Amino acid sequence: MNTIPLSYFLVVSTIMFFVGIYGFMVRRNLITMLMSVELILNSININFVAFNRYLFAGKTEGMFYSMFIIAIAAAEAAVAIAIIINIYRHFHNIDVENVDELKF
Repeated sequence: MNTIPLSYFLVVSTIMFFVGIYGFMVRRNLITMLMSVELILNSININFVAFNRYLFAGKTEGMFYSMFIIAIAAAEAAVAIAIIINIYRHFHNIDVENVDELKF
């Protein structure tokens, strides 16, 4: 049975991680920045699952860590979207440059 080498997973997760970092640093839209953070978290999940598969094949610690990260990412996305909706209602814009005060 042919298996995908570990290096392929590492290359994909590294590319996803740096695309997420680039998107977070360059983009000024809050939704795009949130998507970049999710991309970073998913690249970490790929690393956990791949290393768990190749280094500890019979154990499931990597799977549990990735499930924990998915739960944290879901909670983070819910809170961030609520904040973005409130910012849009107040400023009528979600550009980071226009949001310079925290208290409305």
